[in-house]
Amino acid sequence: MTGNSLSGHLRLRCEVRADGVPFLSRQSFRAPVHLSKSHVSEDGSELVVTVINPTAGFFDGDRLLSDISVGAKARLVMSTPSSSRVFRMRKYDGKAAICEQKFSVEADGFLEWIPEAFIPHAGARYVQRTEIELEREAGLLFIDWISPGRVAHGEIFQYESLRWEFDLKMAGKLVARERYEMPGEGLEGITAMFEAGHYISIYVAGEMQENWPASEIDALSGADVYLGHGALEGGEVRVVRALCRDSLAARRLIERLRSLLYKNANLKAPSLGRIFM
Repeated sequence: MTGNSLSGHLRLRCEVRADGVPFLSRQSFRAPVHLSKSHVSEDGSELVVTVINPTAGFFDGDRLLSDISVGAKARLVMSTPSSSRVFRMRKYDGKAAICEQKFSVEADGFLEWIPEAFIPHAGARYVQRTEIELEREAGLLFIDWISPGRVAHGEIFQYESLRWEFDLKMAGKLVARERYEMPGEGLEGITAMFEAGHYISIYVAGEMQENWPASEIDALSGADVYLGHGALEGGEVRVVRALCRDSLAARRLIERLRSLLYKNANLKAPSLGRIFM
């Protein structure tokens, strides 16, 4: 802790035992993050880890550094039981809350990252930097879900600013880079579709993107969902982008996409408990 700000970390490594059961070979964490007890999926193939923020959320100046690695042939599923929140800056010159996260997956390993919604409160300032490194034959299902704010309180796109930075590398080659700043006002690209739209971004690699179910994904578009998808250069990573009318439409889309992608890869989706089934 520095002054009124928290400086936390999350470090995990998932490996697989000789009998094929995944386990955490290394873990370390400090507020504002905590881990609940991990468990192995019903068929014993994935390790399911729940990440919890035991504080109210992120305040200005807070910093979280995450380093998550998945070893060869290990399968790790990470979720959150509640939304991530960033609160109004407590002082006029407050610094942005920062989340820096690095994920790496070795050959024949698999990582799923499926959080609840990110909710920026009015007056919040936040920066998120994500780096993902995949070896050949590594699998990935990575989801970002950004809400417009506390809609029930009338806070729709009233945050100060969100800065999103994202790099994805496959076998050392950069295949995706995102840099965008979202001011709380003037987001015509979202509000032109939905007054309080939720933004969904999903990256898929490995067995889940093989035999891509394009027509089934197209069918998920409708009055409440505006969706697009496609392959990145090299054809080894695919991306799905969606705008959803509200949180119910966003949750429904994520649940349906997740189920579809697992089924298409002839895999059983592990239960995440009270959020997703």
